[in-house]
Amino acid sequence: MKIREITDAIERYAPLRLQEDWDNAGIQVGNADDDITGVLLCTDPTETVIAEAIDRGFNLVISHHPLIFHGLKKIMGRTPVERAVAMAIKHDITVYSAHTNMDSAWQGVSFRMAEKIGMTDVEFLDGSPVDPYGAHDSATAGCGVIGNIEEAPARVILEKVKEAFEVGAVRYSGDADRMVSRVALCGGAGGFLLGKAASLGAQLYVTADMRYHDFLDWHQRIVVADIGHYESEHYTKEIFLEIIRKKNPTFAVAFAKNEINQVNYL
Repeated sequence: MKIREITDAIERYAPLRLQEDWDNAGIQVGNADDDITGVLLCTDPTETVIAEAIDRGFNLVISHHPLIFHGLKKIMGRTPVERAVAMAIKHDITVYSAHTNMDSAWQGVSFRMAEKIGMTDVEFLDGSPVDPYGAHDSATAGCGVIGNIEEAPARVILEKVKEAFEVGAVRYSGDADRMVSRVALCGGAGGFLLGKAASLGAQLYVTADMRYHDFLDWHQRIVVADIGHYESEHYTKEIFLEIIRKKNPTFAVAFAKNEINQVNYL
């Protein structure tokens, strides 16, 4: 099987046209026409992940976050990105990323978050019509999701979120005893959707990378929770796995064992 067959399947699910202008989804390093020896799935394609692919004899790494965000003028091994790129090139490893296009796709990152905590009637928090040819049978793409959950105090739902996403600590503001039946979620940095979540009746908004003033300005209207960027998105690997398994149920594919969240908690 060619690498292109897998990347094409991912792009049917999450077309590259859905990515933000500043993003760099798609092939980062390598050749789409190479035969695949195995696929390693990760959130961040770090040096340790590339090294693991080499050790396992896999020549395709699929990540959520791109290896290369900004242009590289030199590759001299001075930075982790330069070293990872050099290692991938030297060992014929193709690195492919599906980032904001997977965030924006129907049944993308935020939908998977909602599934993990048992939400129902889930829809885009901020959706818009797009060219219908491509992502599933849906004619919409968007950011974040909103839906229903079995009513409980916010603190109970936050404990569920903490367990489901393996969170070291949840930062939140608002009344933890407030009853919540409608929740909004956004994988990654979702502060820009906070007002939208409140306006659509969410009593709890779960995302990452929130600013202090977001907590301060909105705590009386909605419970705001920050669970960490990596934690909110690491289940994206499951989406990749399902796409590949549908393409070839027996193909060698695995989650990276050496991937580490670089943000720690004391």
